[in-house]
Amino acid sequence: MTAENRPMLEIRHAAAPGSVETATTEELRARFVVSGLFVPGEVRGTYTHHDRMVVAGAVPVGTDVLPLGESPVLGEGPFLARRELGIVNVGDDGEVLVDGQAHRLGRLDGMYVPRGRDVGFRGEGARFYLASATAHADGETAVFRHHEVEPVAVGDQAGASRRGLYRYVWGPGGHASCQLQIGVTVVADGSVWNTMPPHLHDRRTEVYCYTGLQEGTRVLHVMGEPGRTRHVWLDDGEAVISPPWSVHAGAGTGSYAFIWAMAGENNEYTDLGPVPVGEL
Repeated sequence: MTAENRPMLEIRHAAAPGSVETATTEELRARFVVSGLFVPGEVRGTYTHHDRMVVAGAVPVGTDVLPLGESPVLGEGPFLARRELGIVNVGDDGEVLVDGQAHRLGRLDGMYVPRGRDVGFRGEGARFYLASATAHADGETAVFRHHEVEPVAVGDQAGASRRGLYRYVWGPGGHASCQLQIGVTVVADGSVWNTMPPHLHDRRTEVYCYTGLQEGTRVLHVMGEPGRTRHVWLDDGEAVISPPWSVHAGAGTGSYAFIWAMAGENNEYTDLGPVPVGEL
């Protein structure tokens, strides 16, 4: 593994709730927004000290295999020596190679890779979004076809929040993982809100990556403690880190979807605290 094809991981330190209320827009983005994930020929991302999650993008070019490799940010050894990985393809069809075996993923198809595996990416035009958490147990590799996953209908048109929730890795009841959960939510045409009313995860960090936005459209993402919220405007392919003390909700100026990934003390999907809209 050469320095040229090692993953490029930026480090973000954990932030306290009070740091949001008085932060400038530039400071909010520097602490919580992850941009520039999808660079041709590279694996590039961010390591956050909030539950030690990693989010990254992998963009293979030509017919070459782009290795996940290793990074000094994660210590000695391969990327997945002590980690598990969730993958969602947000580009054209491509392949994920796990220990040399190829798995083809179409747009919005997902995949789970347990710790200890060797991973590479292949396929011109594919763009793989990656979310990783620390793992202390082994698991089973799995592929999730977006069109085969039965979505959970959430929200309603009256609240402009109708959306389909596609759960790939979640527990209990879904594909087993150590602590990582990941899936895709598609906001229905004519609706704008996601995760409304909002909620908190006191024992987990969640990261949203917005995708499917058309040119010139954006998502206004709301974050911060209830009663003291702030917002950032996000473009296609940008991600935002939501610490356990922060709400996470957004409204789009056009159609969009987002990839959600969580990690923390447990993987109980329903372990959340609702926040009434009147308390925002």
